[in-house]
Amino acid sequence: MKLSDGFDARRLRPSERKSWGRRLIVAIAALLAVVGVLLLVAGGASLAGYGGSLGALAARDAALTALVLGLVLIAIAMLLWRWCRSRLRRSSELSLSPGLMKRRD
Repeated sequence: MKLSDGFDARRLRPSERKSWGRRLIVAIAALLAVVGVLLLVAGGASLAGYGGSLGALAARDAALTALVLGLVLIAIAMLLWRWCRSRLRRSSELSLSPGLMKRRD
């Protein structure tokens, strides 16, 4: 016979921590990805011959640098985003059996 009078499962769970720091890091990762895509597009356009209006990116070396920097920023942003999202989604609650709290009279 299971006695559940006065038992509150919410007391066992820790209080939820604020995750604003990780959310801020996810937002920064998204901004890094956007800047990376812009650099990637600008470097690719300059290498394709459409870089006359880009000014400093008209040189081949500058275009290659922008292209590589864009790829690196996208890779860093993806790694940072995946790391933070996995930490945000990790459950810190108790893993209770679904049938544990069933009432048996």
